[in-house]
Amino acid sequence: MIGRSSASRAGGAARGPARGSRDPYGLVPGGSSPAALLSAIGLAVVAVLTLGLFTGQLPFLPVPGGGDAGAGDRTPAPSNVVIVDPKANVPGSLVYVKQGNLWLQSGTNVRQLTDSGHDSMPSWSLDGTWIYFIETRTERGLFPLTGSPAWYDLTYPVLSRIHPDGSARQELASGRYSVKGSKYSWFYWIRQPVPDRTGETLALVSDGPDPTKSDVVLQLFDIATGRMTNLGLPESAPLGHQDPAWRPTGRTQLLYVLNGRDGARGAPSIWRWDPTTKKASALTGPGYMAPAWSPDGMYVAATKTNSLGTDVVVLDLKTGTELLRLTNDGRSWGPVWSPAGDAIAYLHIEGGIVDLKLARLKGAGPDWTVDETIDLTRLSGLDGGSRPSWYIPPDQLPAPTPAPPTVSPSGGEGAAPAGSAAP
Repeated sequence: MIGRSSASRAGGAARGPARGSRDPYGLVPGGSSPAALLSAIGLAVVAVLTLGLFTGQLPFLPVPGGGDAGAGDRTPAPSNVVIVDPKANVPGSLVYVKQGNLWLQSGTNVRQLTDSGHDSMPSWSLDGTWIYFIETRTERGLFPLTGSPAWYDLTYPVLSRIHPDGSARQELASGRYSVKGSKYSWFYWIRQPVPDRTGETLALVSDGPDPTKSDVVLQLFDIATGRMTNLGLPESAPLGHQDPAWRPTGRTQLLYVLNGRDGARGAPSIWRWDPTTKKASALTGPGYMAPAWSPDGMYVAATKTNSLGTDVVVLDLKTGTELLRLTNDGRSWGPVWSPAGDAIAYLHIEGGIVDLKLARLKGAGPDWTVDETIDLTRLSGLDGGSRPSWYIPPDQLPAPTPAPPTVSPSGGEGAAPAGSAAP
């Protein structure tokens, strides 16, 4: 099925953000180039769509034998069209981004949710009532960035949310920064908002509220008060953090990526933070990012990075070891687990065009196999810097699998409490 925007736009496709959508330090030139080689802060950096800050990966390298896999006559769909594969019968709703607008895909139907041309990084609330995202706005600003005051075209983020029917779009916080007692204005980053189970708190990454005193690091945002709290977690300055993800069930944990480097190469690793103990610990070594929880909170899908590109893998929560590799093409990233637990969707690039694929899982964890891989979209040119998010209403989810019996210290059997098996 082909979904088409009903919104009209003068002059064709809407203009996207002026800075790279995964570039908290403003180093990446604007536009839609898939990669930009940087030498800032003494580090050769490749900023590639959704691959995050300072990962040093090149997922779009030519494959052995020459040429981009699938290159050739691949014309992307127009900016107001998303092409859905007829086999893509998606339960619930996936939200993703094309041309700076949010789109919803349900079953084999797709519709455009926003039309500003400046929206990115959507994330469903756990109850499906809100979709949180980042809008970008541009205005003139005066700031002594290099010692002398100068005028800049500032692109700053606005933390926003909207109901899935397109109503009640709200602005929750602005990244516009004004220096008190002066005429100077600048901005701070707000990125990757993800709501917790209560719907009262967002995890995000930001250098606010004062960008002159912080790197882009993991923070908590209180929706009611609008206050951000810096968790003070370890970082490799100035690389900061990215990719927060709340555990959906069991003991509350927050996964995030600690950006690092190994010489000129990026070395991101996945860490977990426990809000009860206030302690952080590493889940993986270098080479992993973009964590996504399984619905039972026992496993983590992630993007694995190496010198040849990026692939999607499944990790064990206890050990961080790889249990399953979903892709081996070096051009896949940004996974999201189905709330039903039986599939993982992810972004994939072929012939320079980003689309969404889905791997159906067979069996039960940790012994899954990939039953089949299908296209969710085709030639649609999605925004690779924004990961998809997936919501399925509770009445459409399968009944929970009973927890296996556990042996008590006395030798008897008893049912394990829900969610108690995970660390």
